[in-house]
Amino acid sequence: MSIIDKINELKEELSFFEEELEKYEYIIEIGKTSKTLDEKDKIEENLVQGCTSKLWLVFQKDKDNIILHTDSDTVIVRGLAKIIENIFSNEKVQDILDFDIDILKDLGLTQIITPSRQNGIGNMINKIKQLAKENK
Repeated sequence: MSIIDKINELKEELSFFEEELEKYEYIIEIGKTSKTLDEKDKIEENLVQGCTSKLWLVFQKDKDNIILHTDSDTVIVRGLAKIIENIFSNEKVQDILDFDIDILKDLGLTQIITPSRQNGIGNMINKIKQLAKENK
């Protein structure tokens, strides 16, 4: 499934919620049920800079694809990070480098996510692209 297909599938899931608060609660539920990182991966090198919460991103390359693992010290950021992880994980490096859409805006989440959290997720996406470029 391509990055765009994953985003469209998530947009469809989110469209079932009539209220913005329901979308927010859905993201929190994703954060609560997501697998957390091992403590050994919660290191400075894996921290995404510019986040109000601690957000860790573990990047691995498997042949031409990248594998991501994320975690945060807050459930809302963990949920948002898991969404981004699911969109970009198992995708080809070049597809990630070519991707240029504001995901949160495209998913209609900018109304319910604070600007500082949006900035943190943007920094996460930039870090994913930077790591992809370094591992091309």
